[in-house]
Amino acid sequence: MKQRAVLFLKGVAMGAADIVPGVSGGTIALITGIYEELIESIRRIDLSLFKILFKDGIKKFWSKLNGNFLLTIYLGITAAVFSLANIISFLLANHEYKIWGLFFGLVLSSAVMIIKQVESLNSRNVLLLVTGIVIAGLISFLSPATTPNTSIFIFLSGSIAVTATILPGISGSFILLLLSKYEFIINAIKNFDLQILSIFAVGCIVGLIIFSRVLSYLFTNFKNEILSLLSGFLIGSLIKIWPFRNILESRINSEGEIEAVVTRPEFPNLDNLDQIIFFIAFSIVGYVLISFLQKKSLKDNKE
Repeated sequence: MKQRAVLFLKGVAMGAADIVPGVSGGTIALITGIYEELIESIRRIDLSLFKILFKDGIKKFWSKLNGNFLLTIYLGITAAVFSLANIISFLLANHEYKIWGLFFGLVLSSAVMIIKQVESLNSRNVLLLVTGIVIAGLISFLSPATTPNTSIFIFLSGSIAVTATILPGISGSFILLLLSKYEFIINAIKNFDLQILSIFAVGCIVGLIIFSRVLSYLFTNFKNEILSLLSGFLIGSLIKIWPFRNILESRINSEGEIEAVVTRPEFPNLDNLDQIIFFIAFSIVGYVLISFLQKKSLKDNKE
């Protein structure tokens, strides 16, 4: 029970990290020493595993799945996500420049740490870095402030975001930010919207089973190239996190609230000096925090 409780708390730490853009659940898994077992357990989920279920029964299926481990981690992550959703939602609504400043620092620091992991910044890796910046920058700059709330898009958002679990340094929340679905999913968790959460959860499961294998293969065989591209994505996505924006088009949503549809990043107005100060201060806090976590994870990974 003591080991199970410790494992549950590690899941809680992963869940807390996953809900904050720039902090990776994979990084926390590395720090707490469960990363390799987590990835290996995920890789076991395939058709042959379900053949064991029908042929040899649930006991052997559960053992092969490493079910106790995965269930405990899942419960910890779920507990953290649901308990923190209300806090994040409140901060986004009432302390906009502070929370976006924190996220900005977290993502920027993650990008710097990932670049440092690239063994050789040759011309190909530099090209991939620039490509990542351009692609993410264009997506961030050109994409609308809101994206479709259709079942298909929610499903795809979950499928893409969950793949960040196996990549220390990049978070699922960051992916949701890029897809303009971060606040939407946070509010769905806060309001316990089972319809949205069910679709999102199914997308996560499918993405974890399918895309995690592809990313795992690429990360194993093209590590420097993937790291270069990922760091470019992170840097380019900073446009999406930049809170100083000019609203070009807005609409009234289904809840009767005015929300931005099309925005354009701009330099902050010096008349709002307190917003600028808070943004810079919390960016520094975020940068220092993720630097500490990443350095510890790299040290533990080498050991």
